[in-house]
Amino acid sequence: MNPEAALVRPVVVEQTLRVHSLHALAYCERLFYLEEVEELRVTDAAMFAGRRLHVQLQEEGERVELEVSSEALGLHGRVDAVRERAGVLVVYEHKRGRHAPGADAPEAWPGDRLQAGAYALLMEERFPGARVECRVRYHQTQTTVRFELGDTLRRQVREAVARARLLRAATTRPPVTTEERKCARCSLAPVCLPEEERLVAEAERPRLFPEDDVRQVLHVATAGSRVGRSAEELVVTPPEGEGEPTRLPVRQVSALISHGAVQVSSQALSLCVDNDIGVHWFTSGGRYLGGLGGGSGNVHRRLRQFEALRQGEVCLSLARRLVTAKLEGQLRFLLRSMRGEGVGTEELTVAVRDLRALLPRCAVAPSLDVLRGLEGLGAARYFGALPCLLGETLDPRLRFDGRNRRPPKDRFNAVLGFLYGLVHREVEGAIRAVGLDVAFGFYHQPRSSAGALGLDVMEEFRVPLADMPLVASLNRKGWDAEADFEVTSDHVWLSRAGRAKAIELYERRKRETWKHNVLGYSLSYARLVELEVRLLEKEWTGKPGLFATFRLR
Repeated sequence: MNPEAALVRPVVVEQTLRVHSLHALAYCERLFYLEEVEELRVTDAAMFAGRRLHVQLQEEGERVELEVSSEALGLHGRVDAVRERAGVLVVYEHKRGRHAPGADAPEAWPGDRLQAGAYALLMEERFPGARVECRVRYHQTQTTVRFELGDTLRRQVREAVARARLLRAATTRPPVTTEERKCARCSLAPVCLPEEERLVAEAERPRLFPEDDVRQVLHVATAGSRVGRSAEELVVTPPEGEGEPTRLPVRQVSALISHGAVQVSSQALSLCVDNDIGVHWFTSGGRYLGGLGGGSGNVHRRLRQFEALRQGEVCLSLARRLVTAKLEGQLRFLLRSMRGEGVGTEELTVAVRDLRALLPRCAVAPSLDVLRGLEGLGAARYFGALPCLLGETLDPRLRFDGRNRRPPKDRFNAVLGFLYGLVHREVEGAIRAVGLDVAFGFYHQPRSSAGALGLDVMEEFRVPLADMPLVASLNRKGWDAEADFEVTSDHVWLSRAGRAKAIELYERRKRETWKHNVLGYSLSYARLVELEVRLLEKEWTGKPGLFATFRLR
């Protein structure tokens, strides 16, 4: 061995931190970890308002941005403004909100002081010998807070950088903050789910998960349509002679869904990726092909997922809960039709009895194979009784006579399969947004055409998002057996009018809200899908036991 070679050591260069990340660190270490390590960031109304403020300042000539970085300090960032005042370099930070209350005068919030102090240290290094002062401008109260770059602030910045590096090297999330009031104002509360981790049965806590996503899903179902981009808008241009283009600001869109022969430009895809908007593709017959997810899919989250779901006992425990939740959902749907109708038909009575008998067996199933067998028995009983839920005056062509799949052989299965495809898309979009791998599940066998985890989670939502709204719409005479379907000798497809009707039915159902039976707050079904995925992740990152606990009323 060459003695000189033994003295050679690899040089490890620490990646510099964003100065803005120190602001998050001062507020909550878990927030810092989610943003800087797992790369989860939510663009909410407050962030848009902050951006508008900075644009306004720039237009008024009150903002001169300056990029600064330092390997020695381990920081980089963009300071809002730097000005010289009587030989002193003044570092400005602009904040949209109000200042912190002080004993004798307004003060800067701890995170704001840390952020301004970090920029001041960077400026001091860039301009040796210069005296540097910090100012934070709070626009809501029209107040400017001034403070020196003293020894205490220098030490606080360096300690924060050291702490941030330790957190960035960790593989597990820090615990939720003990200061619960901070969570109510945090943009990442719907991701972190702090109240769900602190869940105590006898305590009432505020709802932190938004009741609904106010953005809309953009479905493009007309063959020959084109989706393009104009600045920060998505532009849908129908085929020639079929109307004017439709424009939607990107901030109003949560997902873009292409049905059949629809062209999506690379510029539109780029805009969607930049704004964490999922893009998904279906065949014209309603089969889900796949999607391009919004969400960063950080490697730490996936590594934790792989490690957890490699363990057989973890997979079996989750699968037991999943199948129990699915069968109980089917049971409750059947029971609804028996309310006020005595004992109901014989088929319903037998199905209800058998489903009830299967539930305790699912809870103690010794293997996944046994569990799949029990689920199959439950499905046979459920679909055998489903025709009993349809009204006697329903057009015979729309009736249900057993489940069949691609290609569907009757009108009922054509709509049901299309709705199941939308549910599958909803679930896979949520999985990608959370940052998990759709292909690595705990119950379904891996397949090349569909991700196992997406197939797993969607089992909870088949009844509430597809079966229930479809049966209700049929009983309301909401379908036209001629106009809404295209029938051939060997299969039945939804027509253009039928696809539009199914999409409207599904999207309306997603917006319906209800009170979660365990967590105790109201949210829409669309939000429930994402919540379930995040609760699944908490089975191996936080408080376990909440996944697959919601039940239909």
